[in-house]
Amino acid sequence: MTGPTATPKREAPAPLEGPIVATVTAGTIIWSVMFLGQLPFYGWFSDHGHAWWIWTCLAGAGLGCFGIWYVRARDAAIKRSAATRDADPDAQSPGGEPPAPANGTRGPDGTGGA
Repeated sequence: MTGPTATPKREAPAPLEGPIVATVTAGTIIWSVMFLGQLPFYGWFSDHGHAWWIWTCLAGAGLGCFGIWYVRARDAAIKRSAATRDADPDAQSPGGEPPAPANGTRGPDGTGGA
């Protein structure tokens, strides 16, 4: 699909949901371990022009810390939204549309209704 007027041939699949907090946490731990593991060899890396490897690992660990905060806040917001939706099933979604059916199907007009 190229160009501004191209139309998709099929509907995009639903995003995959999984253990996002655990995945980001594991990635952050890996970046941190790589940084700490390479730090004693900074002189060798610097002499061979590879000191950026160490700083890349530090950047990955730092961005991972931000990522952990972000996905935890996102997960909490999703759970709050689900709890609110369960408590008041007639509530409108944030976009002002009626909530979509639980099975994920949509009506002919593209909304959650039939």
